[in-house]
Amino acid sequence: MAGPSTDEWIAACRRAVDVQKRIFDEHRGIEARTQYEGVGEGGDNTLVIDRLCEDAIFDELDALHRAGHEFTAVSEERGSVSFGDGSSPLRVVIDPIDGSLNARRTIPLHSVSIAVAEGNSMGDVTFGYVYEFGAREEFIATRDGRAELDGGRIEAPAGDGLELVALEASKPERVRKAVEVLQDRAYRIRSPGSIAVGLCYVACGRYDGMMTTRPCRSVDAAAGQLIARTAGATLQFAAGDIADAPLDLNARYDLTAARTPTDLGVLLEAQEAVHA
Repeated sequence: MAGPSTDEWIAACRRAVDVQKRIFDEHRGIEARTQYEGVGEGGDNTLVIDRLCEDAIFDELDALHRAGHEFTAVSEERGSVSFGDGSSPLRVVIDPIDGSLNARRTIPLHSVSIAVAEGNSMGDVTFGYVYEFGAREEFIATRDGRAELDGGRIEAPAGDGLELVALEASKPERVRKAVEVLQDRAYRIRSPGSIAVGLCYVACGRYDGMMTTRPCRSVDAAAGQLIARTAGATLQFAAGDIADAPLDLNARYDLTAARTPTDLGVLLEAQEAVHA
């Protein structure tokens, strides 16, 4: 049986976002957002808001399954969950809150990331959805080769030069090593705190490039990497070819993205220095 259409996925994502907005409105302060309940399958302590936001997405997945669709969800908190007998190649890769620390500290830059793939690798992703709750912006990439921000087409602009670079997983000792390589080669550094958002910002030209300073998970990058690639940005996974970057929750890989191959090369040097 064919999976849900693109329109069905978009509608489901938007309904989940509406619920998540209410969750954040109901948990306004730092204290309210700093309530934990166990450890998720991704290995991090689970915030109550993480679980509630994931529930909102799984409610939509349950509805799609009841409508006759089968797939396997890969989510930061619940791990791998089959909707059906497990034979469907369709994968739904979910990070309910990418940028949990920002969300917990009430910093208005965090996102939900949902990707749909027709196989087990990043190269199989055919739909990407990222919603950033601070600016209330919606990024989408679809199988027809279109990347959008709030319904308008986006493209990574041409041109070389790293005026603005985003570093993710930004512990000071990692950042220091990266910055030593970027000195005199990049003008300014930012650390947005959400890999998905960083990739989307490269896609629309807000950042000239972004890099992780420690290996990321599939749930962090699956949707954003499709949005960036579809918009024309250049990406590289440390796993090698994009087809070698798996979607399972245990996978870890460095990720770099830039508007141009030249800029990407500079960021790869900085990333290599972090691990030296």
